[in-house]
Amino acid sequence: MKLLAVFVPALALLAGLASPLQAHAGRLPPMHHEAKLAVLKSSAVLILDSRTRNVLYEKHASHAMPIASITKLMTALVVLEAKQNMAQKLTVTRADIDRLKHSSSRLQVGTELSRSAMLHLALMSSENRAASALARHYPGGTRKFVAAMNAKARALGMRSTRYVEPTGLSSRNVSSPADLAKLVIAAEKHPLIRHYSTDREYTIRQGRQRTVYHNTNRLTANPHWNIRLQKTGYISEAGRCMVLHARIKGRPTVMVFLDAQGKFSHAADANRVRAWLAAR
Repeated sequence: MKLLAVFVPALALLAGLASPLQAHAGRLPPMHHEAKLAVLKSSAVLILDSRTRNVLYEKHASHAMPIASITKLMTALVVLEAKQNMAQKLTVTRADIDRLKHSSSRLQVGTELSRSAMLHLALMSSENRAASALARHYPGGTRKFVAAMNAKARALGMRSTRYVEPTGLSSRNVSSPADLAKLVIAAEKHPLIRHYSTDREYTIRQGRQRTVYHNTNRLTANPHWNIRLQKTGYISEAGRCMVLHARIKGRPTVMVFLDAQGKFSHAADANRVRAWLAAR
């Protein structure tokens, strides 16, 4: 009864949202299957069949919490849907330096890259300065860009979501697994987001030097996975976060993991879910 008390309100909320994301309680896995996922380390989880919109598993799916660099998926959507010139050169400036967490970056002030390359770095390697530069070069600047992020969230029916900046460094960027599933489904429709988020390596030139970037998600190099889209994120307030759009036994599946504790715990959770789905 206690388990049902957790699931039923969350599923009812999902069913009432304005988007096509729907939960069908009658199609949820039997309780003994759910027990196998009790070891998941993420505080909030949603597993969804993206074709039927059936919820396969959820834990605190309606809870809004910090989402760290998962934010950059919305940043990418706003950039692409603005239809700006992807070949236009953007310059990294001191305005792109992280003043919130004082994190480091290998993208040097003064570096000039195309909008496409900036998007590539933001999605594949979660480069914060690239995301910041993309927002600054939006018509009206960063303030208008953030307004567009929130407008897109509303359009997607992401009722628990709020953005205050484009990188995910602020803990005030919040969303829920239910909302993020909608974002993943929308983002997966864009070929560039699929390609850039799953690319394993990308090299840029900074002056006379080459800088090699790698994907922040090790699962993209795992031959057992068929990942169409991914994004990871971490700040202390958010824990380890990850979203995936993957094909498992032919089923297009969305996975959302928020607030996992431990450096590799979100990836371990994803592997547990993949094994669970493959065995069903």
